[in-house]
Amino acid sequence: MLFTMKAVCEKTGMTYETLKFYCNQGLVPHVKRDAGNRRVFDERDVAWIESLGCVKRCGLSIQEMRHYVQLCLQGEASIPERKKILAQKRQALVEQIAQLQGAVAYVDQKQAFYEDVLAGKRPYVSNLLPQE
Repeated sequence: MLFTMKAVCEKTGMTYETLKFYCNQGLVPHVKRDAGNRRVFDERDVAWIESLGCVKRCGLSIQEMRHYVQLCLQGEASIPERKKILAQKRQALVEQIAQLQGAVAYVDQKQAFYEDVLAGKRPYVSNLLPQE
């Protein structure tokens, strides 16, 4: 079964513009065309496009994605290099998660402080205002 660009976008949640850009950048190899010269995709293409969305969310740039695609096209021999790339991105994601958890903790602490001030449980103090 072949899918149109629109159908692939609906299945993957990717915008039409992004899918077209990925195709034009060579990130979707072996793109097939129908009789009207429109791109069409099979199930394997759709699975690959979903993978592209994941590696993009992992922080790979378009250039890094191109490199990753080229490695994938080399087959099993390139697995060690692909594992290294993904391990580096994983570490960066773990660090981002820690930063985000710190930011959430800050927001929670400030919200609790504001609630206490509004409830009259503590006086309002600010690092931006002169102390009395």
